[in-house]
Amino acid sequence: MNTRTLGQTNVSSIGLGAMPMSVAGHMPDEEQSIRTVHAALDMGITLIDTADAYTPSHDQVGHNERLIAKALATYGGDTGDVLVATKGGHTRVPRGGWDVDGRPDYLVEACERSLKALGVEAIGLYQHHRPDPAVPYEETIGALKTLLDAGKIRMAGISNADPAQIRLAHEILGGRLASVQNEYSPRFRSSEPEIDVCAELGIAFLPWSPLGGMSNVGALGDKHAVFAQVGAARGVSAQQVCLAWELARSPVVIPIPGASRPETIIDSVAAADLVLTSEELATLPS
Repeated sequence: MNTRTLGQTNVSSIGLGAMPMSVAGHMPDEEQSIRTVHAALDMGITLIDTADAYTPSHDQVGHNERLIAKALATYGGDTGDVLVATKGGHTRVPRGGWDVDGRPDYLVEACERSLKALGVEAIGLYQHHRPDPAVPYEETIGALKTLLDAGKIRMAGISNADPAQIRLAHEILGGRLASVQNEYSPRFRSSEPEIDVCAELGIAFLPWSPLGGMSNVGALGDKHAVFAQVGAARGVSAQQVCLAWELARSPVVIPIPGASRPETIIDSVAAADLVLTSEELATLPS
């Protein structure tokens, strides 16, 4: 498995997005989820992305974090080089809704909950999940700095941020912003400016929903036929071509495709070794 740099750490160039394992309406049983995580580890994945808000309901906060912790604890191999990235600040409310809370006190509280859910003394990568319009962004990022300085987290990141917020967070954290996690895929290209800022500053960019989201993965080849055409010519899936296209976008890009079945993540991981030719890239979105 090829590697890329996230902060001061080398991680697999493809990560595992664990969200589908804990979202009502999509989630498999626990045994299948754990088999999926183990399959990812078998394939060389060393970056697993989760969040406290990845849960079937508002009263099971931390569900996905606990699942990841159990999967790592039951894996037969070495997990010492696995980086678990989690997030706080995006909250769940009754009846399946979502909200945000960017108050510094809340983010510190959420981090403490995540530490317990993951069963660790320090979180490898902790990311602010989504800006809260009711809280000045610099105050929220100040809480990340506090957690970083206190050793509660080893690296700090942000998610769903625009270029100005990336630069502000980078400044507040004293150049220690390790990652930015925004949506990016063939159907959602508006994060191109954020990728460019990350490349300029040397910050890892982690595209979430890199294949277009849980409800659109199967339609990738239909809506963006060129990915399926390149895949057919190379004998691989359209999804692999999509991830390889994202890897070719910039050395700072580390896709985190979601998976809930071993077969899915095994197919995605193969994209790390799929090098697209200049002619193939010329046919894909630019």
